[in-house]
Amino acid sequence: MYETIAYDVADHVARVTLNRPAARNALDDQMTAELLAALDRAKADDEVRVIVLTGAGDKAFCAGADLGDLGAQLRDSTKGTDLIRDSGAYRLFTAFPRLGKPIIARLAGHAIAGGLGLAVSCDLVIAADDVKLGTPEVNVGLWPMMIMAIINRNVPPKQAFKLYYTGRHVSAREAVEMGLITEAVPRDRLDARVDELAASIAAKSPIGLRMGREAFFAVDGLAFDDQIAYLLDRLRALAGTDDAVEGVTAFLEKREPRFTGR
Repeated sequence: MYETIAYDVADHVARVTLNRPAARNALDDQMTAELLAALDRAKADDEVRVIVLTGAGDKAFCAGADLGDLGAQLRDSTKGTDLIRDSGAYRLFTAFPRLGKPIIARLAGHAIAGGLGLAVSCDLVIAADDVKLGTPEVNVGLWPMMIMAIINRNVPPKQAFKLYYTGRHVSAREAVEMGLITEAVPRDRLDARVDELAASIAAKSPIGLRMGREAFFAVDGLAFDDQIAYLLDRLRALAGTDDAVEGVTAFLEKREPRFTGR
């Protein structure tokens, strides 16, 4: 079904692989469209409980936007706000909060510019400790405009400006210290750690994960009192699900819960 990505499902985990290693997995229009289709497919599949997003090869997770496509888009002054909202980049970055399922980025290669934005859009980011990350846009007279909305949610302002102003690459371990990614592990432990984490999350209640993740994004920007009111309502709704009843019952009976996603 795909030419620029690979997609497979095993043990409730969908693995989506950016598959243009010769182009350092840069995002062109076709890959963006196929990635969106794959994320929609994983979202709709009840067998999928966790998504892992990675890149083919060990050179780059994703080098950002394909510069040929990007240049044409940037020079097109006819695009107004409505057309921008229809663009692949807009639809891709805004799709992540609406996935309804946990998504883990696996970084075996560098994540640069829009590729960093793509990685940080994921809920968890596990990287090989020799990977580099950065926002080099300033070096070519640009600025990480779109991905700034994502990075600013994850790191303090002073750390963000350090990335944006210098355009330098940071190590995976420095990125962990900044709060930019979740973990940096030795390269020979990367697959085992991602698989371990994905399996652990896949064993949780699907409806609990979905409702909790939706609530996480829904309260962003709300006043504190409004957050508490909204979250209390969601807690009441979640407590009435079969999985919540099963989870509490299993805890009291000292056994593993059998979650069904209802």
